[in-house]
Amino acid sequence: MDLPVWQKLYTEIGDKGFVPITVAFDSAGNEAAGPWITAANPTYPCLVDREHVVADLYDMVNVPMAVWINEDGRIVRPPEPAGSNDAFRSMDKTKFTLPPEALQSLAHTRQVYLAALRDWAEKGEKSEFALSEDEVLRRLTEPDDAHALAAVNFRMGEYLYEQGYLADAQRYFDEAKRLRPESWAYRRQAWALEDPAKPGGPEFWAAVEALGEGKYYAEIDMPGLQQP
Repeated sequence: MDLPVWQKLYTEIGDKGFVPITVAFDSAGNEAAGPWITAANPTYPCLVDREHVVADLYDMVNVPMAVWINEDGRIVRPPEPAGSNDAFRSMDKTKFTLPPEALQSLAHTRQVYLAALRDWAEKGEKSEFALSEDEVLRRLTEPDDAHALAAVNFRMGEYLYEQGYLADAQRYFDEAKRLRPESWAYRRQAWALEDPAKPGGPEFWAAVEALGEGKYYAEIDMPGLQQP
């Protein structure tokens, strides 16, 4: 979800205690994310996470993803796609347009997700969208050795890239992607550092098409949503 959407929601329900905190997972730092943040002129906190610390802590493998945290610091919805679905995959790659049914699907998913946030801001723990502690734990993905090694390899790749050792950096990026193939965050940022044209270019679309029947975005398990 783009920043203006969050600004609009914050303006609407910020007085009910809702505060969005956006985090850009851009390895190029402010140089890449700064212009987008400045253009949006947000009045809520916007962070740039060059080293993907937040992504690793909350197991965020794609963007946009969100985690809901209440005023007591408890997670009431673990990381999930923030109102996005796979309808974008029907995009015409030459015209960069979506068919009407895809646009309708994306709009519906976003509307339901934002309505859920409004309900949570209004009702708090009584909202049907605020999950119990047991349900949150059930939905969380526990880190394993492969996850930890992937994070270490990715950060080493970033360091070597910054030092000018591009070939060595590539090997670490490749290992991070091998260890966590489900992490599109790793893939996109590695592509962005290797070649700024790659994140939305042919290599990205080839990787998406290689999923076949697999999902790019995980299903959002939320009342009112049925992803295609």
